[in-house]
Amino acid sequence: MKYKITILSAILVFALLHSCKKMDVFPSDQISTGSLGNTSDGIVNVTNGNYALFKDQVTFNGFVDDNNQYLRQYFQMSSFAADDIVCGQKTEDPLYYSFTLTHSPDQANSRFFWYVSYKIINGTNTVIEIINNKEEKDELIKQLLGENYFLRALMHFNLLKFYAKPYTHGDPNSNPGVIIRASTSEDGNKARATVAETYDFIIQDLQRATTLMSMDRGKQYASKEAAWALLSRVYLFMEDHNKTIAYADSVINSGRFSLETAATYPDYFPNALSRNETIFAIAFTPADNRGKFGSIASMIYSDGNSGWGEEFASQSLRDLMDDHLEDVRWSYIDTSFNEDGSVRKKNGIEVYYITKFSFQDGDPNLSSPVMFRLAEMYLNKAEAYAKLGDEGNTFENVNAIRSQRGLENALITSIPSGSSLLDVALNEKRIEMAFEGYRASDVYRNKKKMYRKYWGYHIKGLNSNDINLSVPPTDYDNLVVDWNNSRIIYYIPVEEILANTLCVQNE
Repeated sequence: MKYKITILSAILVFALLHSCKKMDVFPSDQISTGSLGNTSDGIVNVTNGNYALFKDQVTFNGFVDDNNQYLRQYFQMSSFAADDIVCGQKTEDPLYYSFTLTHSPDQANSRFFWYVSYKIINGTNTVIEIINNKEEKDELIKQLLGENYFLRALMHFNLLKFYAKPYTHGDPNSNPGVIIRASTSEDGNKARATVAETYDFIIQDLQRATTLMSMDRGKQYASKEAAWALLSRVYLFMEDHNKTIAYADSVINSGRFSLETAATYPDYFPNALSRNETIFAIAFTPADNRGKFGSIASMIYSDGNSGWGEEFASQSLRDLMDDHLEDVRWSYIDTSFNEDGSVRKKNGIEVYYITKFSFQDGDPNLSSPVMFRLAEMYLNKAEAYAKLGDEGNTFENVNAIRSQRGLENALITSIPSGSSLLDVALNEKRIEMAFEGYRASDVYRNKKKMYRKYWGYHIKGLNSNDINLSVPPTDYDNLVVDWNNSRIIYYIPVEEILANTLCVQNE
């Protein structure tokens, strides 16, 4: 059995019309190495199709569902499993399993994420194979080759985040990682590589990408700097501190990016594609709007008409931010008030909406989600320096962020009482990167516990009739998650296990 896109789905192959001047973007599963040919336009088309799969509605097991979108599932599975967002009611949406950590092999959001990740990987392999068979490669062709190596690396890295133990947990040379797909012609029956082998593969792809990409096609496309940024993130997860710092510095010193200021940060995310802090974002247009119930924003914001608005900024995050109400990062937390001026509650939980994925072109459901931005590079350095015991450089990098967020008069100059140097770095990252998919992996890879001692539907077995606000939430189950709890990892989806006899399931 030859591996193409998915285990169970057949692939429809359509020929590109080379005589057509219109730059149509074909889904990557409609392109084959035979039909693509050697034209630059065809290679651009299929590469753009790979990017489109981050946001497109994709048929899965014969159905198209508004909820099925790579990015929607990515943010659900990462942010909702952490302590920055609280679930405000019980729901049939599979996002509920991320909040409660009640995962299963047939969990819908996890199954779709796995499926579309490998669908994108197949598209990148198609382009890589076509270009590597070309004798001559001009600057554009090399750029496209580098972009596809970058996308392939990013897909494998994000799969590792959800389906494998962190690099720092146990032995990465024996812990199962994910299935490495490096060719369109591989046998579908293939074992999971180890965590270390998967990281090596990712690094190899990114290093290739950095030597190939020299063009600026816009922030909605990969670049040499995006590859450096991902390498910094990869080495941060591996705790290779010097390389984390070196690649972050490569991005910072490139001169292509600058931090948003206290004046510009409040409208940064709705305008991310045109801003200097953005390294790489997924470009959404009004035509890509998934509507008030299918967009990313619909889960965490509602103006009364715009979406479900069932998940809110958590009390835990707000408590961390409360000492500095002048912090402009509060601008992405929208308090919902009653007519009497009190904070509105839903099922006893205060409603603090999140707007990081709203208001592009004024639309409450529309944004172009940022996957890499400059602030992360300073925070990667801060964490690496903290682990090296370097207070001065830790503070310098944390303060580089704080000085641009309205906290010029609240710079960190010493370790707060009861905290560690690493806490300084991680707390700043928690506030800066809140809701962007970082928090769970930051906690668990650093072997810390996740504390969620606040009211919400992450509490095990909680129903709306169970809420008794006179009983402190500290007396309930599922409020502290240990870093070595097996539930922090998602199960390999059932389709893969059934069809691929060499793929072992997570315990």
